[in-house]
Amino acid sequence: MARGETVVGRKIGFTNRRIWPEYGVYAPNWGYVTDRTVCGLEAPLSLAPFVEPKIEPEIVFGIGKAPQADMDETALMDCIEWVAHGFEVVQSIFPNWKFAPADTVAANAMHGALLVGPRHSFKPRAAEWRRELATFEIELYRNGELADHGSGANVLDSPLTALHHLVGLLAIDRVNPPLRAGEVVSTGTLTRALPVAAGETWHTRLSGIALDGLELRFR
Repeated sequence: MARGETVVGRKIGFTNRRIWPEYGVYAPNWGYVTDRTVCGLEAPLSLAPFVEPKIEPEIVFGIGKAPQADMDETALMDCIEWVAHGFEVVQSIFPNWKFAPADTVAANAMHGALLVGPRHSFKPRAAEWRRELATFEIELYRNGELADHGSGANVLDSPLTALHHLVGLLAIDRVNPPLRAGEVVSTGTLTRALPVAAGETWHTRLSGIALDGLELRFR
């Protein structure tokens, strides 16, 4: 905010239980995303601003109306305007990604950038999205070679469940505001978070969900 950035949403971190032992963090956290950290995938992304960057393929939601604290997942779906596949670039100001859980909160949940792919309307096929989000599979490739495999179930059993978890956290937060209409929410990595370097091209393949894979080049 001091740099003139405007908050446009949140990112949820550590929703993938597979990676908890790797980092010594055993519960999700969250941070803010801003108008300068959220962008599309039209151009290569420079890694110059980031410290020890890693890539995370994620599911992203657009909030159409503010969720209420007592909503279950079925009611929460009515608050989602769109769903997309995207990449988050995370970073660590703590050398070699060694930190205590509280450090990740102080570092805005390690957020670097959020690159959002094509947005798809949620409500016309809400039941299908709900089923697919919990069951789809994803492959992550570095320079054409398979780097990791993941699934929607890795993210607290579903990215929709991760969003519901965030709503619950914010309901008991006495400092930060609840989600508002218009916010973008990224729900956590579907695979392991993997280091990236300039000159690399990363892409994904998704199966079992009506979302296409994405490609991201780094410079």
